[in-house]
Amino acid sequence: MAKKVLVVDDEKLIVKGIRFSLEQDGMEVDTAYDGEEAVEAAKKKEYDVVLLDVMLPKLSGFEVCQQIREFSNMPIIMLTAKGDDMDKILGLEYGADDYITKPFNILEVKARIKAIIRRSSKKSSTSEVSKSVTFGDMNIDCENRRVYISGKEVNLTAKEFDLLELLVFNPNKVYSRENLLNIVWGYDYPGDVRTVDVHIRRLREKIETNPSEPKYIHTKWGVGYFFQDQD
Repeated sequence: MAKKVLVVDDEKLIVKGIRFSLEQDGMEVDTAYDGEEAVEAAKKKEYDVVLLDVMLPKLSGFEVCQQIREFSNMPIIMLTAKGDDMDKILGLEYGADDYITKPFNILEVKARIKAIIRRSSKKSSTSEVSKSVTFGDMNIDCENRRVYISGKEVNLTAKEFDLLELLVFNPNKVYSRENLLNIVWGYDYPGDVRTVDVHIRRLREKIETNPSEPKYIHTKWGVGYFFQDQD
């Protein structure tokens, strides 16, 4: 089945070029040219990847990302024209899974998209191993990639779920930030370890009663992060 990609950018030549290149690889590509159009498209169809520009009319890429996260965990790659680190971190804060800085090489874009799709496919194929696990008031539905705290679903991004799943199934094993970056994002990921810190912080805000005194995801100072089984 063809992988579905939504390309969102107000520069029509860029959209045309990306669309042509992805379709050459057998992908099904939809396009949007402003923020509102992007949100509507994402509501109508579940995409394998959303390629989302930061600077958009009507709604910014960050606002689009935030709104999509309210109803879907589909992977989102932000396109930012600025090399500014704060833009990249801000994109991750709003729930993006990855970012690419403009001007970009189309081969890099395709490689990132394929890497995210490959990891998503791998996750879904291994989800049968353990369908559901419970720790304290947290239940993790591995098959459907959903997490519940005290019976209420919490909306995790694809990368947040990947991080949690890795730590949960390796309790008390301390992973360095570099290890987490390599395992969850891949060795070819150009970002730095602050990406891990942002995701861990956001994950704690969602699953911990008191994020400043975590019950599940702990920090081993100077080393990394680990999951502590409460049972």
